[in-house]
Amino acid sequence: MCRCGTKAQEALPLIPKEPIPRAAAASGRSGENMAAPGARSCSLSGLLPAQTSLEYALLDAVTQEEKNNLVYQYLQKVDGWEQDLLVPEFPEGLEWLNTEEPISVYKNLCGKVIILDFFTYCCINCIHLLPDLHALEDTYSDKDGLLIVGVHSAKFPNEKVLDNIKSAVLRYNITHPVVNDADASLWQELEVSCWPTLVIFGPRGNMLFSLIGEGHKDKLFLYTSIALKYYKDRGQIRDNKIGIKLYKDSLPPSPLLFPGKVTVDHVSKRLVIADTGHHRILVIWKNGQIQYSIGGKIDLEAEMVSTVAGIGIQGSDKEGGAKGEQQPISSPWDVVIGTSDSEVQRDDILWIAMAGTHQIWALLLDCGRLPKKSELKKGTCLRFAGSGNEENRNNAYPHKAGFAQPSGLSLASEDPWSCLFVADSESSTVRTVSLKDGAVKHLVGGERDPMNLFAFGDIDGVGINAKLQHPLGVTWDKKRNLLYVADSYNHKIKVVDPKTKNCTTLAGTGDASNVIGSSFTESTFNEPGGLCIGENGQLLYVADTNNHQIKVMDLETKMISVLPVFMSENTIVDGPFLVEKQKTVPILPKSAPAIRLPPVAASPGQTLQFKLRLDLPSGTKLTEGAPSCWFLTAKDNEWLLQGQIPSGEIESISSQPTIQLQIPADCLSPEAVISVSVLLYYCSADSSACMMKGISFSQPLQITHAQQGCAAPVELKYVF
Repeated sequence: MCRCGTKAQEALPLIPKEPIPRAAAASGRSGENMAAPGARSCSLSGLLPAQTSLEYALLDAVTQEEKNNLVYQYLQKVDGWEQDLLVPEFPEGLEWLNTEEPISVYKNLCGKVIILDFFTYCCINCIHLLPDLHALEDTYSDKDGLLIVGVHSAKFPNEKVLDNIKSAVLRYNITHPVVNDADASLWQELEVSCWPTLVIFGPRGNMLFSLIGEGHKDKLFLYTSIALKYYKDRGQIRDNKIGIKLYKDSLPPSPLLFPGKVTVDHVSKRLVIADTGHHRILVIWKNGQIQYSIGGKIDLEAEMVSTVAGIGIQGSDKEGGAKGEQQPISSPWDVVIGTSDSEVQRDDILWIAMAGTHQIWALLLDCGRLPKKSELKKGTCLRFAGSGNEENRNNAYPHKAGFAQPSGLSLASEDPWSCLFVADSESSTVRTVSLKDGAVKHLVGGERDPMNLFAFGDIDGVGINAKLQHPLGVTWDKKRNLLYVADSYNHKIKVVDPKTKNCTTLAGTGDASNVIGSSFTESTFNEPGGLCIGENGQLLYVADTNNHQIKVMDLETKMISVLPVFMSENTIVDGPFLVEKQKTVPILPKSAPAIRLPPVAASPGQTLQFKLRLDLPSGTKLTEGAPSCWFLTAKDNEWLLQGQIPSGEIESISSQPTIQLQIPADCLSPEAVISVSVLLYYCSADSSACMMKGISFSQPLQITHAQQGCAAPVELKYVF
């Protein structure tokens, strides 16, 4: 499977608009008659005749020795061409990751066998290829003569931004060099047409092989190993090391790393977080305290884990029908438990967003039936909707519909909805699947052409006039009959009325950053991936993936906060849990005023907000580069600070931060005092004189178990 050249319609205007046929591309052959390699263009078409002959010959080979000999003979032939098919040089000025400096094909890579991996980080097929590349890197290093270079050629505008590529490199543990080919210059020069595409070239920059799509691990290892042997036999391999500087080594410690999904266990009142970057599931209390980390099928009462579907190896089956633990599956990106019948409400189905095969599957938790299916046994895991073709195709017959990397699910089992909502990321749409007859229908986003997966944008509107960009999550608000959407690449949370199909922005500015503003629309996200509604429908929890946070949106007060995630001494955690080193608390000047505020009543679990409202003297400004900051202290009540964000920078006097304090669930005293201190460095407009000033606000707290609701923010005002 691969992503084909329809990219030309949007991101790559110089590529011809006729895509390679999908079936041919998936097999690694374009199916077109190409010129002989005598033309010596630098496009991949020059390799096609010779490599096609090799691949047909390999089909007839029986033993590994025969295959090795065929590839060796092929290399003798290609290496003997009068003119090499030379790979183009990396253009100057491109942004690089995981390297000490930009890499040059003809200065740094001579004497190596190089694999160029043309990928885009949203692409499920590109993600499926990464384990093959990791395995290859575990087998051969640059000292052996092999180097892999990722060439990131974006589909979506959001994917052209270096910071977002950095996050993907970290999320997928990519440790080889990656170049941001934002304008797709290499893609176009080589006439690449599909994601992913691998280009293998030799020690002179001479192209040897290309592989299109995923699922070519055996060929990849065969071609690479024989190429290394061939050029070692000729003394052309150098063992010099390439300067690698891993971006992940500069990451600050964090309790969460790229959290992808979040849900609420309404029985135990706990949150369950997919802590993706740490490869674990965290179960936490509502105050953010981690109870434990687990994986697999989770019985929260018995604290037992078991596998219910999948065999641990990526599958390609698009039909299913086996018992869950015997059924191969492919990249299940979301699940929701619910019913197969709108009349009898019982949790007897686990619905699965099978992103890898572009389908919706079902795992029967009890004997039952699916729409248009006969009676099925308990434990059966099978396709429910989707042909397996990557399309934006709606159809009354579920098996004729087409999805494009479905990534988020939510269930509205009650009438009149009786459907699954699907965040279909690669078509940038939200779709519905009927629980009564399996019909797949459009809700918002995309366009009518089922083959156009480039109809994305950031437009509030109705139905097809609304535009999303790679949404990864949805959640149903039964209380309000509204659907919330994690519009991931637009860095927003949107809300959809399924009755009118009206889609509007609820939160986020569109900037990929981490600002906690005084309202939803002033706050920002960075590729939010999942979301869920809390009990009573008041709180919306958002997995703000690239900010490594869970944000909490109060749908009644329209206020937003960050859930502090912290670990107690008795917490059992699998995998890393990095704790930041204790920072030294700044010392305020002796002249700093100390202001005591009126007492505030607060209850355990409640979040208080403190808004800084500080004014500098006329004609002054904050000193650039100086560490102006705020910090929290709680003398004799340090338990108040557990799991909190204790300090932060003040970068602008015109946009001052709002400070969050969540009262712990277990309070050690009915009374406490929290202090908010501020240290400012400012100077005159002409910078002729600079000053350091400080101030401290003491806020007495009266802890009561009576629910207080949402208190108004406390304004911390002072004029220097």
